[in-house]
Amino acid sequence: MNSLQSRNNLLYKIGLPPTLAWGFLGVLIFMLGDGVEQGWLSPFLVDNGFSVQQAASLLTVYGITVTIASWFSGVLVDMIGPKKTMALGLIVYLAGTICFIALGLSSMNLAIMYPTYALRGFGYPLFAYSFLVWISYSSPSEKLGTAVGWFWFVFSGGMFVLGAFTSSFLIPLIGHTNTLWTSVIWALVGGFFALIANRDKIEKTRKKENTKDDSKVQELLKGITIMKEEPKVLMAGIVRVINTIVVSAFPVFIPIYMMQHGYSTAEWLQIWGTLFTSNIFFNLIFGFVGDKIGWRNTVAWFGGVGTGLTTLAMYYMPQMLPGNSTALLITSILLGAFLAGYTPLSALVPSLVKREKGAAMSVLNLGAGLSSFVGPALVGILFGFIGSTGLVWTITGIYIVGAILTKFLTVKDESASLNDFQIVGSQAEKNPF
Repeated sequence: MNSLQSRNNLLYKIGLPPTLAWGFLGVLIFMLGDGVEQGWLSPFLVDNGFSVQQAASLLTVYGITVTIASWFSGVLVDMIGPKKTMALGLIVYLAGTICFIALGLSSMNLAIMYPTYALRGFGYPLFAYSFLVWISYSSPSEKLGTAVGWFWFVFSGGMFVLGAFTSSFLIPLIGHTNTLWTSVIWALVGGFFALIANRDKIEKTRKKENTKDDSKVQELLKGITIMKEEPKVLMAGIVRVINTIVVSAFPVFIPIYMMQHGYSTAEWLQIWGTLFTSNIFFNLIFGFVGDKIGWRNTVAWFGGVGTGLTTLAMYYMPQMLPGNSTALLITSILLGAFLAGYTPLSALVPSLVKREKGAAMSVLNLGAGLSSFVGPALVGILFGFIGSTGLVWTITGIYIVGAILTKFLTVKDESASLNDFQIVGSQAEKNPF
């Protein structure tokens, strides 16, 4: 066995499709670039004369375009292929980033910042989520679940972990704006690995399988009508929105709160990065826990109740132990861990329906996109009335409501998680790779 065969065999054993290995690396690096401003953009804008509400409104507009792009990425893959869709996402991302920095940030003019940052928001879902669809067709069905797990590992690891830590090191050296400029470099490097070094040819196969454009439209519409036909799917979509509300809401106002309690931007970014380092590893743990104690129990108690309580702890720790970075770091690890309690939701949702499992998953993806702007919108609407303390208690209450909703997501047989998930990606078996 030569070295290439040994490498491919090892990748296959750990669940990484050998033909897409470079693509995973590309997504990791691309998402690093997309995540460099996640933890500091809001306080940076506030320091430059904007209100918290204005910063929240900018992130809300960004979240809207993320939602739209997330919803349409799968349809575009079927229409023009994954590589072309990812290339489109890369081009849009680069255009939005360059215009946002050169025209928006340089002038600090919201009228310019809104459309340019919104354009940037279209980019990463078209790039990253199209690769997720690509994975579903290139992975053998018996390895699909693991391959998807690796996708979320590189997605979250790049955006939330490497992005945060990279910013924490670069900002003291080159400043905020220059740090954001590096996202252009990261995106280009990621694009190289995902689109050029990655030689998988799945798009030609897909074009042969799907030649009718009307079927694509019908599939998209089914992702809407299923919420009326299957109310539990709609409820699950709401739970998915709740899942990451703290992730999208906290960066708007918590960095400012932390700085008021003696933490520097670099310290906060390292704490934020640690939270997601914990999260990506606990995703694997709670997948196992969900199979043992039940998906609903895991999502409701660990995801809903656990995340709600640790959200409160994250807020009050700087008041209880001022300047104690170790205590705050431990709290961030716990919050990241409990956020991973929502992992079994991906197995639970397709199990709520007998057919149309793909449409049910599209609702889950829609919920993920919606959370990107619901969190900032919540801050923008409520911050002026109830302040940071009221916001944190509101977010905690929302997580408790989500835990209650989860208890109604009943399925007949929770032991069929692997089979149910594989039905979603069963078309992968048609792919010769």
